Amino acid sequence: QFVYGSVSRISPEAPVPVLNESHRQQMPGGAGNTARNLAALGARTRLIGVSGDDEDGRVLEQLLQGTDGIDCHLIRCSGLATVRKTRFVAGVNQMLRVDHEPKIAIDPHTDRLLTTAIDEAAPGATAIVISDYAKGSVTGALISAALRAGLAQGAPVIVDPKGVDFARYGPVDLIKPNANELAAMTGLATQTDAEITAALQKAMSICGAKTMLVTRAAKGLSYLIRGGDVQHMQGEAREVFDVSGAGDTSLAALGIALSAGASMEEAARLAIAASGLAVTKSGTATISAAELLASEHAALLSIEQLADHVDRWRSAGQSVGFTNGCFDILHPGHLKLLEEAKARCGRLIVGLNSDASVRRLKGAGRPVHAELARARVLSALSAVDGVVLFEEDTPLELIKALQPDVLVKGGDYTRDTIVGASEVIAAGGDVHIVPLVEGFSTTSAIEKAAGHSRDQSGSD
Repeated sequence: QFVYGSVSRISPEAPVPVLNESHRQQMPGGAGNTARNLAALGARTRLIGVSGDDEDGRVLEQLLQGTDGIDCHLIRCSGLATVRKTRFVAGVNQMLRVDHEPKIAIDPHTDRLLTTAIDEAAPGATAIVISDYAKGSVTGALISAALRAGLAQGAPVIVDPKGVDFARYGPVDLIKPNANELAAMTGLATQTDAEITAALQKAMSICGAKTMLVTRAAKGLSYLIRGGDVQHMQGEAREVFDVSGAGDTSLAALGIALSAGASMEEAARLAIAASGLAVTKSGTATISAAELLASEHAALLSIEQLADHVDRWRSAGQSVGFTNGCFDILHPGHLKLLEEAKARCGRLIVGLNSDASVRRLKGAGRPVHAELARARVLSALSAVDGVVLFEEDTPLELIKALQPDVLVKGGDYTRDTIVGASEVIAAGGDVHIVPLVEGFSTTSAIEKAAGHSRDQSGSD
């Protein structure tokens, strides 16, 4: 669970900040978060695990059963307490984490129930994922049951390991440690590509996995298929907001890809994209298939992604500005509008007319550049923090959804004619008009180019 709030003073009782709680969020963690990510990516997921027979266990089961795509098989064990991790967050900063985690091993009866549940759930499975958080439920019997089921179903068995004994997982298809776990297992450094290569080769000589993939945070990942060479893949630089749960997201992406018959390279690229998106969200967040597809066109943000960014920016005390347009052929007038808009806010969002919208507004032959090309150019500008496409003729619904603190438009508008101005002002925001730069417009640029072409050809 996450406890959110703000800090404005230090306690008079001790030199610690006082968190003024605003709200709480509860979500399944551990293997539950992996299952949530699998379901969010479109997989029908059968989740098998153990919880305590306590209030936290009941809450956990309710959360999982309420998640579309998850068929939950939680075994309630009276001798266990459900693991609960509570993070206290002020603005964007995590202040404290409190773990409720009694160390009690599961009993033989519960172990048998787990293996039976695997046998019953396995028919039809296209991948078996073991998310080991070292809480006691991933026993030798469970691993053996998963390997038998994978062999019977022709399904890859994928493990996110814990501890230093990777050999205990047997001949799994893929084992996915992070760089720190690989270092602990091998006793070798894992900072550079060369060090990772040596550590992977040593680890593969010790354990029976067919492939080992090591996640390396912002450095991307590396993998080694037995009998082959180590492959390194770079990650994409992103604004990191919260790393909790990113490993679960990459595990889910690997499971999805391999279950669909993807190559190791394709699965690895999907894992990089998914975990890269996960760290831009707060809490143990999931990534949807739509967001992964959108990441292929990273210049454009979905309205859901944009809303998440706006929430984070405002939590960090930054104001949000908005402007919009076709931006068909970028010229100095556009640059002045964007630079002045950015000067009036912490973060600037640009609403971009879709191709269909531009055609309706500007006529046949427009836009000159397609929407994705226009978005990429805008996203490359330092003044722009996000670009979102809208299909309508005006961005009114987008403005209502985002509720920007500042709305900026060019000098060919007045406050009375700016779409969304009254809504922004009513919400306490500001509207600013940037004077036009004389002699520059997309229409005149197109007409000039057309005239030059006629002169060159000698005909109309």
